[in-house]
Amino acid sequence: MSMTGTVLLTGSLDHTGRWLAVHLAERGWDVTCVGLSRTEWNLEGYRNLSFRSADLTEQVEASEVVSTENPDAVVHWTARPSPERHAGMRVFENNVISVYNVLTAAGRAGARVAWASSESAFGFPLAGEPSLPEYLPLDEEHPLRPEDPYGTSKVVGEEIGAMVARRHGVPVASIRASWIQFPGEYDCLDARNDLATGAGNFWSYVDIRDVATATEDAITADFRGHQPFLISAEDNYLDRPIEDVLSEFFGEVPGSCQITGSDSALSTEKARSMLGWKPVYSWRDSEDEDVSIFAR
Repeated sequence: MSMTGTVLLTGSLDHTGRWLAVHLAERGWDVTCVGLSRTEWNLEGYRNLSFRSADLTEQVEASEVVSTENPDAVVHWTARPSPERHAGMRVFENNVISVYNVLTAAGRAGARVAWASSESAFGFPLAGEPSLPEYLPLDEEHPLRPEDPYGTSKVVGEEIGAMVARRHGVPVASIRASWIQFPGEYDCLDARNDLATGAGNFWSYVDIRDVATATEDAITADFRGHQPFLISAEDNYLDRPIEDVLSEFFGEVPGSCQITGSDSALSTEKARSMLGWKPVYSWRDSEDEDVSIFAR
């Protein structure tokens, strides 16, 4: 289903959030970005981009900004990306409270929702000890077993999304993006010589431009209820067969392993079938690209 309208982009206005804002604006959406401070705002020059300040951990502020804007869709991109930089309780509290406040307000407004869950919800990326999944490629049906505050906050957030979908009848998409990479800044390639860095998501990644199209597809596709979607590149970022690396790092491969060579360890079949989305970008073409979206 193709459409444009008004969208509220809440949460982070970091590198990822700005790419999402510009993508939606250039696709014809009227985008209102919400952040804590106008100092985060550096997207001047787009007539259909605006900014509002609000603390999304405050229920009244979150509710007011959503109800006042009355958007067709809400994209919630949470502000604390990982527990390495912040105390665990702060990560959990900030993520869960902001998801609850924004998604419940969106539900009351009848807005379609897409929000930033994570592959960390599975529990592998930040586990105490590296472990293998029950099968590969991972899909949305695999059990979620996080051991850390960040991954656990994403699981709770998905339950909030399911609650909002049931109560208000709006579609809610939980975007489980892989390790997000930017054109010309493919940090994942620097991790090839340190297999432990990428073992938690089995050396998967995704380009920000594919995240942006998946997010737009999630607020326009025809589906009901709450649905999680894995968003990943088609390939892994290794330069050798993934089955060899699995054996080298873990000492074995899962009993059910249907990936070989350059295959991604994350299945995107659900996003393809339900959203009509498919990944376009690969490290092979994008690692040296010079792409700027902030040149206005």
